[in-house]
Amino acid sequence: MANSNFEEENPDYWRSQARETLQSALDRKLNTNVAKNILFFLGDGMGVTTYTAARILKGQLQNQSGEDTVMTMDTFPHVGLAKTYSVDFQIPDSAATATAYLCGVKTNLNVIGVNAAARNGVCRTQKGNEVTSILKWAKDAGKSVGVVTTTRVQHATPATTYAHSASRKWYSDADMPDSAKKDGCTDIASQLIKNIDIDVIIGGGRKYMTPRGTKDPEYPWDFSSRGKRRDGRNLIQEWQSMKTGKVAHYVWNKTDFDAVDPETTNYLMALFEPGDLQYEADRDPILDPSIVETTEKAIRILQKNPKGFFLLVEGGRIDQAHHAGQAYMALHEAIAFDKAIAKGLELTKDEETLTIVTADHSQPLTFNGFPFRGQSILGKSPLWATDMLPYTTLMYGNGPGNKIINGKRPDIRNVTTSKMFKSYKDYIQFSAVPMKSTTHSGEDVAVLARGPMAHLFSGVQEQNYIAHAMAYAACVGTDMRHCQSESLPPLGHSTFSTDWNGSGVVQASAALISGLLSLILVLTVLM
Repeated sequence: MANSNFEEENPDYWRSQARETLQSALDRKLNTNVAKNILFFLGDGMGVTTYTAARILKGQLQNQSGEDTVMTMDTFPHVGLAKTYSVDFQIPDSAATATAYLCGVKTNLNVIGVNAAARNGVCRTQKGNEVTSILKWAKDAGKSVGVVTTTRVQHATPATTYAHSASRKWYSDADMPDSAKKDGCTDIASQLIKNIDIDVIIGGGRKYMTPRGTKDPEYPWDFSSRGKRRDGRNLIQEWQSMKTGKVAHYVWNKTDFDAVDPETTNYLMALFEPGDLQYEADRDPILDPSIVETTEKAIRILQKNPKGFFLLVEGGRIDQAHHAGQAYMALHEAIAFDKAIAKGLELTKDEETLTIVTADHSQPLTFNGFPFRGQSILGKSPLWATDMLPYTTLMYGNGPGNKIINGKRPDIRNVTTSKMFKSYKDYIQFSAVPMKSTTHSGEDVAVLARGPMAHLFSGVQEQNYIAHAMAYAACVGTDMRHCQSESLPPLGHSTFSTDWNGSGVVQASAALISGLLSLILVLTVLM
């Protein structure tokens, strides 16, 4: 479909648009406030190709051409790139990357919350090599903390906020080898309720929390949904017992979730599925809340804390849809993720909330073929290949979509790939290399920022820099320079903030005394 917007043929259209954008950039002032809150949105597998394709699909679902659609993410004024490689691999996984951007340390593939001295699956290398996350730093600073994900809460990204494990796959004790247990390692689910006092936990993963054979409340007939734990522990009940005296809710369905009053709730654990949550395209809005709803509930609970909060929101199933070669599903996950970002901005203020959007890594999705302006992003290129067969605009470098039969690609001339209705959601795009699941890809990912100290995220940086920049902006962790410079009273002011810790007072006092001595020295020289 060719573009029919005639105003775009007038050069003044583009000049006027550019002038407005330029003026907006010129009028922008740096926000150097201390970040009271941090909203960290992580699109798992949401590389730039996914980001662009989702933008187009979002517009086309609104009967627009799509290319010039504005995503919520597009409105972030500061943009950078993060290098995603891990210590041992050129292309990373979600465990190594999460340890980088949450803990500030690059590490090896498949390990979480430990440095690169740890080895995948080797428990004894875990001891002494643990690294903590910004969620812990924020909690230690008195902030409320939360995790929202569309995967199981024991999955690599959310797990890295609280767990230390030589294997990302040790979801429950049933997933661990006996040797690891003998060496003293514990499963990720058990660390969820032990390591950090997390205020809000929302996602899936019920089956890793209950004893082996425990029937799932939603799917009692499904054996694969039943409890997995071999140690007999019911971690949900343990969590509830630990919260005695507090207003703490455990819920597993939307009805109970909707009934949770954020104004009176101290703690919330919401586990909506035995494993990962339903894809957005499959989600029943009566039974399962959207990522927008879970994000809103989390923020409303956490923001009651006068010291602020840290919240991780993961669009985790973007990646999983890509692994299955299903671009339709992945893009709808990304659009839902963008709506959650919009809700986060609606509920917070730029003056006090640092909001970051990024991806952990990319996926081998390609966007190709010279489609006409406004042509369906899920459709076919108007150009045919040299084998005289059509191909889709979106394809994969590897994955389950490689269907070479007798040396020929599938003939999709009579296959509809471009409809955006749910009946076409399971279409698997062609891939160049046959794999049961796509691998990740290794290009840099975008980092978008707004709010206090957002300008720190511009440029091309190592991925582990993100954690340190967030911590600096919010005065959590070990680097407190920003907090001290913001709070330092003017010369002659005799009082200090009661919120300062002892070291902060000592350092500030030293700085003030040093300043006075310098002033006296200058006056002496002048006299």
